[in-house]
Amino acid sequence: MTRLLTWGIDRPRQVLLVTALVTLGFLAQFPRAVIDTDPENMLEPDQADRAFYAQVKEDFGIYDLIVAGVRDPDGIFRVDTLQRLARIADGIVAIDGVIVEDVLSLSTTDNVTSRGGLVEVARIMETPPDTAEAAAAIRDAVFGNAMFVEKLVSLDGTAAAFYVPIERKDESHRIAGEIAAIMDRELAPGQLSYIAGLPVAEDTFGFEMFLQMGMMAPLAMLVIFALLFVMFRSLALVVPPLVVAMLSVIWGMGALIGGGFTVHIMSSMIPIFLMPIAVLDSVHVLSEFHDLYPATGDRRATLQRVMRELFTPMLFTSLTSAAGFASLMLAPIPPVRVFGAFVAFGILAAWFLTITVVPAAIMLAPAGSLRSVSASAGTGRTWLERWLPRVGRVAHRFSGRIVLASVLLLVVGGLGLSRIVVNDNPVRWFKPQHPIRVADDAMNRLFGGTYMADLILDGDADETMMRPEVMRYIDELQTHLERQPLVGKTTSVADVVRRVRYVMNGEDPASDAVPSTQEEIAQYLFLFLMTGDPNDLDHFVDYDYRRANIWVQMKAGDNQDIETLERVVDAFVAEHPLPAGVSLRWSGLTYINKVWQDLMVVGMRDALIGGFLTVFLLMWVLFRSAGLAAVSMVPLTFAIVVSYGIVGWAGKDYDMPIAVCSSLALGLSIDFAIHFVQRYRRQWATVGDAGQVADYMFGAPGRAIARNAVVIVVGFLPLVLATLTPYVTVGVFFALLMSVSAVATLLLLPALLKHLGPRLCGGVRAV
Repeated sequence: MTRLLTWGIDRPRQVLLVTALVTLGFLAQFPRAVIDTDPENMLEPDQADRAFYAQVKEDFGIYDLIVAGVRDPDGIFRVDTLQRLARIADGIVAIDGVIVEDVLSLSTTDNVTSRGGLVEVARIMETPPDTAEAAAAIRDAVFGNAMFVEKLVSLDGTAAAFYVPIERKDESHRIAGEIAAIMDRELAPGQLSYIAGLPVAEDTFGFEMFLQMGMMAPLAMLVIFALLFVMFRSLALVVPPLVVAMLSVIWGMGALIGGGFTVHIMSSMIPIFLMPIAVLDSVHVLSEFHDLYPATGDRRATLQRVMRELFTPMLFTSLTSAAGFASLMLAPIPPVRVFGAFVAFGILAAWFLTITVVPAAIMLAPAGSLRSVSASAGTGRTWLERWLPRVGRVAHRFSGRIVLASVLLLVVGGLGLSRIVVNDNPVRWFKPQHPIRVADDAMNRLFGGTYMADLILDGDADETMMRPEVMRYIDELQTHLERQPLVGKTTSVADVVRRVRYVMNGEDPASDAVPSTQEEIAQYLFLFLMTGDPNDLDHFVDYDYRRANIWVQMKAGDNQDIETLERVVDAFVAEHPLPAGVSLRWSGLTYINKVWQDLMVVGMRDALIGGFLTVFLLMWVLFRSAGLAAVSMVPLTFAIVVSYGIVGWAGKDYDMPIAVCSSLALGLSIDFAIHFVQRYRRQWATVGDAGQVADYMFGAPGRAIARNAVVIVVGFLPLVLATLTPYVTVGVFFALLMSVSAVATLLLLPALLKHLGPRLCGGVRAV
């Protein structure tokens, strides 16, 4: 370790050359990057719900849907508007990647009618109308079939929908763009267009996510540069930590890509997370160098002293930060494990680069570049030198009150924690004014819903779904679901049977019901298959009539919404038991999102607990004292409980970004405490007086901690300018976490050490 510490000081050019060669090796991996924006891959391929969903899609020919809409305030059943809708449908089916035969619209969807006593299945709008009478006939046909109302057209007749199944979810953004272009070309002034659906929201988020990273990462770097320059007034001191941050990102992402891992939504956040973290150790080095160098003017001697003083705390803060992120490898979500692993790798890379590249860069800096290092360091002229001693005196004088107030805050935070609600929705990852949010609100107000879920009924024998009691149960369950505010529309094989029976009996209202015999059900299904497209039925029942699908359109897609519907169905089944030999299970994209988000929350909780214990053990090893280790964990505990308590009291949902922040808090909140306690115990071993130790701690060590706190808090704040809400949440919430952690370190920790320090540090040999 001694040779490693002096390598950058003694052979700076060699260090920079080796670093450059290694960096080129990592950069060479970047062209191999594979982008993955599908949240479904948050689950293992063989995870039970994901595997079942894959089977459901195969059995029923289900594809992910983009839902587009057109609204005409004057009504859509006008000749000109219907012609425009037909041209839009023609354009959509010509888009590469669209499942042409399954597109639902006025001009591509079949209607079941009766002519001369025979069932007739034909397109609702075979050809665009050229007269008002023809347009009125189309309107009558649509409103004469309840299956189409609030699915293909709005109840007020002012909007029409297009359901566009696609081959691949990762083509959603492109296809949505082409649909938008078609609509822009075809629609008249005053007519509005919307494009919604989970697939397009998720893929668009993936697309915009990389644009955001391209803007936010340089902005964060610029903010950190400005902060460091204000603090140290020397480019020779400011540039090295920025280089370390940049190289850490290159090494981390290069290792990820070179390891064959895809760049997922989670791993795309590595740069913005890693850059502020990577400069932490550098700021400690620069802060000490900045304060000590003016007194000696000897950069070699100053660097040697600084590196000896800071090596142990920097090593352990890096290990604990890495452990905090590595704890995410305990999560059951593959991209979360990758994210945790390579942020941890980047943190360790940053530590290595800090103790090698930073000294090397300072050693090679022209002599004149260090003249701007403030000669007033330590004379009490800077705001930190004036402010920090006052904080130290407050912590020392009012220690009892500070501890009592902290306990009360912990209680309040704990109560807030109990109010946290786990909830998320990929559509809410966009700000309210984003076109996807606007479209989501409009489409779910006008139609039956853009959030698709599937209720799958499994039978124990062929033709189970033809049994009258089973078909009736499906119909009754649909009726019950459609009474729920969250559900706008349901569709199943029971709807097909009822429709055929209805038209075959002269549209007698009494015949709009499920038949009472299996033979009659089979007859109506046979008539439909003989006159219509068999694929239309395949989406709702399998070939052997052993499994059926109820297509549920939800008007909202939060986790809490799908969980509410689960409870509704469970209560219905409890009151109305399933027919003999039939089971029921949820599936669909909305349900899958709820599954992986629930797993993430549980995984983050387990990772937080495991990481907390790991960090504590590392503290025990560092300080060789369980008591000092426990005291060191206080700022971390305080920051997590109080910050997450604020989330609970504010009514903010516990979503994906909030969950990810727990690992950040675990990895970084302990950083300040390690430096504080380590320097405290070393100084105690030297002077053995609590007052003198407190004065020392709020000198150079306190300034380094305060500078780091400012860098890490302000370094994340540029995220609030992002257009994607997860990044805004991370920026605001993590700034809150680290602010609370820094305050706890500079107030609560010295207050505790005033009472516990003599006992915990008196007999412990300093490392």
